[in-house]
Amino acid sequence: MRFIHMADMHFDSPFATLAQNETLAQERRLEQRKIMKDIVEYIKEENIPYFFIAGDLYEQDYIRKSTIEYINDLFKELVDTKIFIVPGNHDPYIKNSFYKQYKWNTNVHIFTNNLECVNCDNVDIYGYGFNDFYMKNEYENIKIENKDNINILITHGSLDNGKEDNKEYNPLTSGKLKSLGFDYIALGHIHKRNYNEYDNQRIVYPGSPISLGFDELGKRGFIEGNINEQTKEISLKFIETSAKTFEEKNIDISNINSWEDLIEEINHMKFDDNKYYKIILIGKRQFEIDESKILEFLNSRNIIRIKNDTDIKHDIEGIASQNSLKGLFAKKILEKIKKSESNEISKQLLDAFEIGMDILSR
Repeated sequence: MRFIHMADMHFDSPFATLAQNETLAQERRLEQRKIMKDIVEYIKEENIPYFFIAGDLYEQDYIRKSTIEYINDLFKELVDTKIFIVPGNHDPYIKNSFYKQYKWNTNVHIFTNNLECVNCDNVDIYGYGFNDFYMKNEYENIKIENKDNINILITHGSLDNGKEDNKEYNPLTSGKLKSLGFDYIALGHIHKRNYNEYDNQRIVYPGSPISLGFDELGKRGFIEGNINEQTKEISLKFIETSAKTFEEKNIDISNINSWEDLIEEINHMKFDDNKYYKIILIGKRQFEIDESKILEFLNSRNIIRIKNDTDIKHDIEGIASQNSLKGLFAKKILEKIKKSESNEISKQLLDAFEIGMDILSR
């Protein structure tokens, strides 16, 4: 029994990371379409009979009917494939949802928040999803109807996550899921892939097939699985998509004397056209950093963010111990920093200290 398992495409996402450049954001939305088409082509070429989509296929607040029509037209091409979708927290099964209002192709089955089992010959596919943007797990005691069949569970939720803000996203535990006896559990919600981390792993996140931002670094893709119908042994492999990935690159500016020198340094570096970059500046800075100004003069359009993680060039603690005008100034800044409850204000105070030191050193 062969299948493809994907999740978290987030069609028509606004791509907040790229929002300052609408052209890049639009390119990314077009790339979503290409990746979905590539997945469908892979399923057709490999004659895979089952396609599991474990939630957040699209963004409820932004999705357009034309995008749904594009997706459904692709699904029509999969004449020999059964498609199963569970709604996630970004595309819940609500009153005005396209899951509820749109007429999907006959090979598409959409689960609701009510647990359901669909029998396909010797395969039983269970599923439930979100009917709102938040959901508590109501199905901890699922009973498998026929243990001789291959049994699959598809849902969207947060696995083994103790964070309070994840307890309303269908919280799940590995121990409980393993005890249910499913041959495979197709999950969505966490955008980092998790498969083959231990022997005979059957609870799997495929990760997102396309990154939404710099919190999703590295390769993106989907899972191809195969379960032996007699022994129920499982084999899984990760199929990487061609979507642009996000990457962070550190640059130590300790020996760079001006923002012009920094721009020249970055413009001489080589960057992969198939990646979006965040440049993280580290080391001790010798000049004032203006991230937007630096970004404006860079040659590569794939550098979309500059982050200043540098340290100030002056030793504020050491200067504060001096009996001088500089020492008095440093003490005053340190007093204000200690009273500050905001990291941003503390950063601004350190910037003011640097400017003051440059003036006092003239």
